Amino acid sequence: MKRESSAQKSFQWLQWLPGVVISLLAIGILFRVANWKDVGAALAAYRWPFIMGSLLLTLSFLWTRAWAWTALLEGQARPIQAFWAINQGYLINNLLPLRAGEVGRSVLLGHQINQNPVRVLSTVVIERILDLAFAATLLLSTLPLVVGMAWARTVSWLTLAIILAVLVMLIILSRNQESTLQFFDNITQRWRWRFLRVVILPQLHHLMQGLGALRNPRALWKALFWVGVSWGLAVCNYYLMLLPLAPHARFWWGVFADGVLAMGIALPSAPAALGTFEASLVAALALLGVNSTAALAYAITLHFLQFLVTGVLGLLGFLRQRHSLQEWGQWLQLRERGNLTQ
Repeated sequence: MKRESSAQKSFQWLQWLPGVVISLLAIGILFRVANWKDVGAALAAYRWPFIMGSLLLTLSFLWTRAWAWTALLEGQARPIQAFWAINQGYLINNLLPLRAGEVGRSVLLGHQINQNPVRVLSTVVIERILDLAFAATLLLSTLPLVVGMAWARTVSWLTLAIILAVLVMLIILSRNQESTLQFFDNITQRWRWRFLRVVILPQLHHLMQGLGALRNPRALWKALFWVGVSWGLAVCNYYLMLLPLAPHARFWWGVFADGVLAMGIALPSAPAALGTFEASLVAALALLGVNSTAALAYAITLHFLQFLVTGVLGLLGFLRQRHSLQEWGQWLQLRERGNLTQ
């Protein structure tokens, strides 16, 4: 038992290690490029109207994400349920690495709407694919306006092509659900692996069911609309918070910053995207001629406000759904054992 426990702890450390290393590297770079003594003065540039405006835009963003997720779930959850689950997921992301909140919110919402968590998780996967597609599109729309970013255009086109290919593949699989499941069933029978047949195949069935929105054009277009609105609100937020530090900023700067940030925080990192969030925005604004110290103050302010809003709402979500605390505890125990299929 002791050996098994020590092995589990070693595996957990290995899970944390890549993200922590990347975050430490990002923080180290920030210490080199920014004058931390002047960050406080830059932070003082933010007045309450900008803070309140950012908070309002963040809340609106979270509501639109709830509507988008509801569309992907084909109405199986109410928007208010999706709203609280999303914030609970952000709270978990702030505490655990590897975007554990995506699995956590799937488990929590799955229990509320009496759906298998794997089925709910498949809708989160679709949501993330759409997000990356929007991020790549934002970058491609603004790269011609940024000097010295020709290399990034190739990366963005490649990213968008891969994302669209994955999305098309998922649509094909969702529209051929029976034949896909039959194909994997034949494989399990041929290999005669009990684990594949008893554990993996049922979860694959739930996963395919969760791709239902890809077979439903109305649900998919509705999700695309709300995801698009959420990105528009995020861009407005990032532009608004630029104005106190860079009054000459143009609106497309917010578009570019949001696109770079989405790509940056997709990398493994410490919980809450610590370091990678700030480094992504500082790098984006440096290309636009914004002083690194001012850019760091901008990133810290935005990150803190988002951390505050999602943290408070996530905690409220757990408090108003006391049973969810038990569900999260059960999920953490399963995660410790490496068994999330139950």
